[in-house]
Amino acid sequence: MFLSTKKCEGIGECIKECPTGAIRLIDGKAFSCITCGACEEACPNRAIFKNRYGGYVVDRAKCNACGVCELTCPVSSISIEGDLVKGICSRCGICADNCPIGARVDAYDVIEDRQIKFLESLNLTNPPQIKVKKEEGKASRVNVITDTQKCTFCGRCEYYCPTDAIIVNNTLEGVCQECRICEDVCPAGAISNGTIDETKCTLCLKCVKECPNNAISIEDFKIKRNTNSKEAEGCIISCLNCGLCTEACTHGALQMINGKIRYDPSLCEECDTMECLDACPVGTLRVSDEKERPIKGYCVSCGRCVKACDVNEARGFKTVTWKGDVSEDCISCGICSEICPKDAVTLKRGSIEVDLEKCVLCEKCAIHCPQDAIPQTTMRKKSIKDGFVFVENKLCMNCKLCIKTCPEEAITEDEMGRVTVDDSKCIYCGACSNVCPARAILFEREFEVAK
Repeated sequence: MFLSTKKCEGIGECIKECPTGAIRLIDGKAFSCITCGACEEACPNRAIFKNRYGGYVVDRAKCNACGVCELTCPVSSISIEGDLVKGICSRCGICADNCPIGARVDAYDVIEDRQIKFLESLNLTNPPQIKVKKEEGKASRVNVITDTQKCTFCGRCEYYCPTDAIIVNNTLEGVCQECRICEDVCPAGAISNGTIDETKCTLCLKCVKECPNNAISIEDFKIKRNTNSKEAEGCIISCLNCGLCTEACTHGALQMINGKIRYDPSLCEECDTMECLDACPVGTLRVSDEKERPIKGYCVSCGRCVKACDVNEARGFKTVTWKGDVSEDCISCGICSEICPKDAVTLKRGSIEVDLEKCVLCEKCAIHCPQDAIPQTTMRKKSIKDGFVFVENKLCMNCKLCIKTCPEEAITEDEMGRVTVDDSKCIYCGACSNVCPARAILFEREFEVAK
């Protein structure tokens, strides 16, 4: 719930802006619904439910305005006006945003702070432990990551990865990226520093076959390298060692042992779902064409890619951490909460709350975030391909909260006062659907790998 502090002067801006009519003046102070949930328990039609923000919402498609919630409310906040139930707080927070003197505060934060101070004063718990959980807590994992500032996307690490856990793409296909693999594989030692010694070359064509960029060819009995002075741009994606595949493996063939992924192909049996592949957040885990190894793309932390990247030194082992913080670009779209495989993310207005004990740093939330508000180490990114948004005007309370929330200004009010969505502007982020206190917005979306 939201509370009014002693600063409240009864100006009433919060009352004007509240989309559900959940605030009223009592003795010159703003008082609102306490979000106790009594209305939800009492509703015979199950038309009241708790939303992601911890507030309560009325599903007008189920509500018949019977008035049981009004009679049950312990603070007499609920009223029935026509066929509308008003007075239930959805915790949208618009009251706090519009209070000119900052007198409205989130009671959840206040209560938590007071509880901590009270426990500390009674010495009932260890204060340092509380601070670690609240201020210094973080999720962590160890894996090999790429410094994209140093990486030239040459493909050397991909070539030497024994489990095909690295995927490299660049913009200069067919052009030499100076990966030096041709030097490594030449049996005659005819290639050195990008130069081919024709007196040594035997034209075995091993370099032509092994070049990951298809940049070597033969012309008039001579080996030719296709060079270009342009700097390549590209993408490198590798296994994050998050362990989601091991949890999804139904036959125990993939396991996390001492913090490292291990695979036993003798235990790998064909299954209809292939849930391990679907669980991989970056898409490196895939079916192999080798009979002795049915799947590939899992990192075994051997470090071969680190050794192979000996010139650029772009690959290295690193402990990745995250404290659950997001940037100011967060629009409360809720995608992170929906997509998290561990149910570790809870949506808050303008931010998120992360259970760091559950989080495995799989980065699925960051990969799908349309605003890039969540930090990530992988270059894997998914974008919203298409979607569907429809406002059911019979349910709409005309609070216009969706209009204020939409980051793309895609929601407007027509001449009839009805809320409409401009499909040409809508990015299908879902912020409007999450904030709607009347559940009047029908919404779906579809993702694709970003180009």
